[in-house]
Amino acid sequence: MFSAFLIDAAYFVAAFLFLYGLKRMASPVTARSGIVVAGGGMVLAVAAAFLYGFDVAPRAEPYLGTNLLLLVIALGLGVTWAWFSGKRVAMTDMPQMVALYNGMGGGAAAAIAATELFSGNALAHGPVVTLLAILGGLIGAVALSGSLIAWAKLDGRMNKSWRLPKQQYVNLGLFCAALALGAAVVVMGLMDVVQVPVFVVALFFIIALVLGVMLTTPIGGADMPVVISLYNAFTGLAVAFEGFVLQNPAMIIAGTVVGSAGTLLTLMMAKAMNRQVSNIIFSDFGGEDDGSDGEIQGTMKSADASDAAIAMYYASKVIIVPGYGLAVAQAQHKLYEFVKLLQKQGVEVNFAIHPVAGRMPGHMNVLLAEAGVPYDIIYDLEDINEDFAQADVAIVLGANDVVNPAARTRKSSPIYGMPILNVDMARQAYVVKRGQGKGYSGVENELFFLDNTSMVYGDAQKVMVQMIEAVKSLG
Repeated sequence: MFSAFLIDAAYFVAAFLFLYGLKRMASPVTARSGIVVAGGGMVLAVAAAFLYGFDVAPRAEPYLGTNLLLLVIALGLGVTWAWFSGKRVAMTDMPQMVALYNGMGGGAAAAIAATELFSGNALAHGPVVTLLAILGGLIGAVALSGSLIAWAKLDGRMNKSWRLPKQQYVNLGLFCAALALGAAVVVMGLMDVVQVPVFVVALFFIIALVLGVMLTTPIGGADMPVVISLYNAFTGLAVAFEGFVLQNPAMIIAGTVVGSAGTLLTLMMAKAMNRQVSNIIFSDFGGEDDGSDGEIQGTMKSADASDAAIAMYYASKVIIVPGYGLAVAQAQHKLYEFVKLLQKQGVEVNFAIHPVAGRMPGHMNVLLAEAGVPYDIIYDLEDINEDFAQADVAIVLGANDVVNPAARTRKSSPIYGMPILNVDMARQAYVVKRGQGKGYSGVENELFFLDNTSMVYGDAQKVMVQMIEAVKSLG
């Protein structure tokens, strides 16, 4: 049929656009156009899916009636909600929106699996298809509920980690129960059972959803960027499995790309924290420092914003470390205005980005790009860490755990072994912070107590305004 040719051709073009768009996303310079290209591929894939309705119309007339109408309504609701929520979301809320949308992808994969299993379509296509539906449903359901918990943590609706006694054994029991039910469904298919009992499939998905909740609730806030990336990989894998179930090439390719990219990013971020992914999922990271290596020496010293600005104005080299506090204050535009004043004076200014700064992968890069900061003065940890020793001034704006020297020296600290930015090695360090609270991991920051560190207390937006005024008064 001609419609079948159009579907295959559309999926081929969509796959090319997915891969080409992903390639362009590898560079900040072309990332925006890469997103547009990949988005165009997705629009094409969705449009091609509607051609299935016309392809089967002679054999199933009701499809073009009720089902197609429901598809159009669902698509309209989804596009409308995504458009308005995407336009209105603040940069500080971007991490939780990513977690929420990622959960929706996992939920969609689980819904496909549920539909195929409840209807018996998966069993009719043999044990391999049934197994893929089970695996996709399990992973998708875990990604859905786990991402919702991650969203609640990032949005401040769940402020504490919650653990059960022997929770690892509880999680293992839930996982084994889900596998057992899934295996039972596959065996029923081998025994030529036409339709699996509803309660078996329902119990399978309920256990999978509970497992996602139980896996995520104990994880500390400092690990949330890795968790988001991990569930992104889960969602991609689930979508790929369900693509095989539906024999949909676009879903297979898109899911594989998302799954592999998410897996690589997760491994890279875990490496940047000097932690194993299994350690993040199954340990109790984010607890208090027990202080067994001794009390922190020194006292916090405060400085005025104007004094810090003048010190940077007369410096030769300044390194800026942005953090989540900068995003909260929406101070990135004022920060870049201040940077341009320093550059006009002849000061060398660079930005240092830690892989897990902020609350999602690439959060700080997106923040600085929004303010128009040139890409050639933004450096990753491994590219700039040695430069701190030659910096006259290093200024930290809203970051905490990623600059804490305790990660190098305090073996009792939960962040021990995590690579950090060497802010403490600069001749003078300033830390812009709203108060004296601890970081996202609940660990006291030794940097704040060093002799070469001064605290500039206040909202980052207001502090940057004061710094700009102080520098302009010198000219």
